[in-house]
Amino acid sequence: MIIKKAQDAIQNYLIDASNYKGNCDAVYFPETESEIISILKEANDNKTSVTISGNRTGLTGGGVPENGIVVSTEKLNKIIELNLDDKFIKLEPGVFLCDLQIELNKHNLFYPPDPTETTCFVGGTVATNASGARTFKYGPTRDYVLELSMILANGERLNLIRGDNFAKGNKLKLKTENGNIIKIELPELKIPETKNASGYYCRNNMDAIDLFIGSEGTLAVTTKIKLKVLQMQEDKISCVVFFNEELDGLKFIKESREQSTDNRIFKKENSINALALEYFDKWSLSFLKKDFVNIPRNSGCAVWFEQEASKSNEDILLNKWIELIKKCNGNEDSCWLAFNEKEEKEIKNFRHSVSEKINEYMRGKDFKKLGTDVAVPHYHFEELYNYAKKITEQEEIKYVNYGHFGNSHMHFNFMPENESQYVKAKKLYNLICKKAISLNGTVSAEHGIGKTKKLLLREMYGAEAINKMYAIKERLDPNLILGKGNLF
Repeated sequence: MIIKKAQDAIQNYLIDASNYKGNCDAVYFPETESEIISILKEANDNKTSVTISGNRTGLTGGGVPENGIVVSTEKLNKIIELNLDDKFIKLEPGVFLCDLQIELNKHNLFYPPDPTETTCFVGGTVATNASGARTFKYGPTRDYVLELSMILANGERLNLIRGDNFAKGNKLKLKTENGNIIKIELPELKIPETKNASGYYCRNNMDAIDLFIGSEGTLAVTTKIKLKVLQMQEDKISCVVFFNEELDGLKFIKESREQSTDNRIFKKENSINALALEYFDKWSLSFLKKDFVNIPRNSGCAVWFEQEASKSNEDILLNKWIELIKKCNGNEDSCWLAFNEKEEKEIKNFRHSVSEKINEYMRGKDFKKLGTDVAVPHYHFEELYNYAKKITEQEEIKYVNYGHFGNSHMHFNFMPENESQYVKAKKLYNLICKKAISLNGTVSAEHGIGKTKKLLLREMYGAEAINKMYAIKERLDPNLILGKGNLF
């Protein structure tokens, strides 16, 4: 096992994609589960803080250490088994998401959550219950995790299989491989009616495995993951529609969402049923114009949608989408429609570029990224959207707003030009998050809480619920060595 202690050799492990920075004494690179057990036993005996590091693509500082040591999972990168009959894959946490999808594509399979950042590690997506564009139809990571093998802070193994162990009411029992029983009391949480990656997942009668999905490296170290995968559909429609007016774009999102939801419920074939629905405001388009010169001039916003299709119904579905585009005053003639793999990749590049360029802009200013990850119930979304715009424009701070609007999930990114604006933007960021909470929403729909949103998590759930979450951590990690600074 490699251990690096020289500060100039470990700098990459002290920062994430949001420009959040930390410090540590050493970085460990275990290659086996037994090496992880050895590291944790020693750290637990010495009460040394341990931060688990994936590929540091996170945006909340969750994989950035606050003192102690870092355990990188990059050497735990094997795909163990792909079962084509039962459609599952077993792998280690350090497998790149893009490598997982490439392997599945060879067999006409896919992993539905598919977070946007394809260079993340699969273990990191489980740690944050990550999601992506296809979550609109298929749901987040949680829905696809079948088994987890984990090492607790004291070095004991804990193996969980979905469907094998359920809480009785709010009482949950876990049994380690050594036979030790850990009793946990689950708090009652008012979980938002939205996609949500904020704090521990706690419900009466819940499956035990769900407690660990989204726990952000604070309860155990994952060593093996079994995921459900799906058969890929024959074809796909992928299209970017431009609108002169943002109200028309928002109307298109709303109608697409409602039709897709209804058609899914009633199993209506040959009808609109979006796989993904994403929105880009005019400032997003302006920000990207230099690299995508074919963005129509004076566009007020754009919407990207995707739908699975077959050769037999592709034309039918396309005509229905065109009808909806016309109804919502979309610019039919300037749509970007992917007819082949190359054009599909170009649209994917457009979608991913906005986030990457914002990260570059903020790093260039040496600011931590200030972008919301809020989501609210659909009936409150336009109120949140308009509120964020209003308070930011009043302060004359530039912003870029985009996101998974099919899920009423918004990435409102501030683009401050100086330190004074950055200070104001941080206050506005908190106001938007608090507004989302007041609208029965979440402060983190997919990125997690990490170290940057701890106060907002407490605001969202209340001190009593947070204290009960903390009690769960104490039961599983009595010396509090794992994920120091995350969540609590």
